[in-house]
Amino acid sequence: MKNAINWFEIPVTDFERARKFYSTVLGVQIVEDPNHQEMKFGMIPFDMENGGIGGAIVQGEHFNPSMDGAVVYLNGGDNLSEPLSRVEMAGGKVINPKMAIGENGFIAHFIDTEGNRVAFHSFN
Repeated sequence: MKNAINWFEIPVTDFERARKFYSTVLGVQIVEDPNHQEMKFGMIPFDMENGGIGGAIVQGEHFNPSMDGAVVYLNGGDNLSEPLSRVEMAGGKVINPKMAIGENGFIAHFIDTEGNRVAFHSFN
């Protein structure tokens, strides 16, 4: 097994608000995929050709935002301080600021505009 994770979905209640939040925080364009009739589905860009791990924001039945349960760690890039600095201006809340985790780099947790607890990881 190359990766423990190969796909993730972040549940949202307000698709446009969440798309604006994640586009701002991650500095990417999240495009809605019109092929999903029962839900709204926005792909978070990733490098599929080189084994990148992808994900999406999803609004639909049985997709309920939560602070409880599994935590998705998004790629914080070269330094997670950069996307983390955009969380609160985009409407989220930082709940655990950047902290070192030894040789494994750094992490930080935040609450998105939908009420999900999400995190960043980087090596710097």
